Amino acid sequence: MLEIIQGIMGLGAEVMLPIVMTILGLIFRMKLGRALKAGLMVGFGFKGLQLVIGLLMTTVDPAIAYYQGLDTSGFTTVDVGWAAMGAASWSVPFAAPAILLIVIMNILLVLTKRTRVLNVDIWNYIHFLIPGTLAYALSGSAIIGLIVTVGLSVITLFVAEKIAPKWIEYYGLEGTTCSTFSFITFAYPFGVLVNKIIDKIPGLKDVDISLESVGEKFRFFGDTAIIGVLVGFILGILTKQSWQTVLIMGIGIGSVLVLLPKMVSVMMEGLSAVGAGAQEFMKDKIGEDSELYIGMDIALGLGDPTAITTTVILIPLAILFAFTIPNMSYFPVGILTVIVYMIPLIAMASNGNLLRTLIGSALFLLVVEVCANVFAPEATAMMHATGVAVEGTVTDGFFGFNLANVIISLIHSIIG
Repeated sequence: MLEIIQGIMGLGAEVMLPIVMTILGLIFRMKLGRALKAGLMVGFGFKGLQLVIGLLMTTVDPAIAYYQGLDTSGFTTVDVGWAAMGAASWSVPFAAPAILLIVIMNILLVLTKRTRVLNVDIWNYIHFLIPGTLAYALSGSAIIGLIVTVGLSVITLFVAEKIAPKWIEYYGLEGTTCSTFSFITFAYPFGVLVNKIIDKIPGLKDVDISLESVGEKFRFFGDTAIIGVLVGFILGILTKQSWQTVLIMGIGIGSVLVLLPKMVSVMMEGLSAVGAGAQEFMKDKIGEDSELYIGMDIALGLGDPTAITTTVILIPLAILFAFTIPNMSYFPVGILTVIVYMIPLIAMASNGNLLRTLIGSALFLLVVEVCANVFAPEATAMMHATGVAVEGTVTDGFFGFNLANVIISLIHSIIG
């Protein structure tokens, strides 16, 4: 069963999303041709998102390589990266039944009108499975691990429904919501809290620096694409790149800011059609007041220029934190590729205010790095429990930005 599920997951979102969305379209009584076209557009758009995010990572890779080359002899904890953590979590005995139970629970909750979210973001189930694996590793009970995994999937549905109106208002992604557990349960509430604090600080609360207002004020130099180019230049110069690489980084980041929104719009062409079919189906079968949100990956929020600009600015800051946090044994190279996913919901909480997004994101990044460092023993215990051979102490950003991991690790560190 596990091999079948892993085989399906291994096809990737760009293959499975068209299939899943086409099937949903047919369930929602769309004609075959229309359902297939909608499914394909969702898949094409998601593939485009992946390609542009890949371009972003390739563009900033020289900067990451520069930081990797710094003297890290004082750091004894290895950053294994989120991919290794996710892969390890699939080896636990309850992984396959957990995935099936998550799907069944979601369908039952929708049919019984307990939730209005249909979570099709199956590739991010590791956000439930990793905390479940951690609970299993620390307790020795597969039942506890299964309960944690499925329980978090249910919590995700309720939180995703709660943030749906704000998600739709800010990103304009009608009929969808974000269902990536780590960021809707931690990054977004954190961003909201920081904004409430800023609202109480005289002077700072009145500062509104949005890329839209900057564009209106500075015209050419305030254009989103130009800002991306300039930010890329600055990052290249800061990391002592050659002039050729500085130019490449500037053009690359500028390209990302232009292309990402276009890829999201392609994806939304298909999602809107399926979403419209879903609304009609829900009203017909469950009631006139029924509405359905399709739970999607945080990647849909990457079309926001504020989030991408903040991401690039935070890369050097992540390294600075590593050298300034007391008793830091964790050098966060792996987290540099995850920052891009940590920011969109903080930008949403800040209504696109660049200054507030920078402040909130910097503070969140600081918390993530501190937690990943402090809870390295729990991360190491989890990896050992999955049978993955690791030497010494390891950790990952998942132990900082995943609230369930933080809570479980904190309880374990207190009571043992």
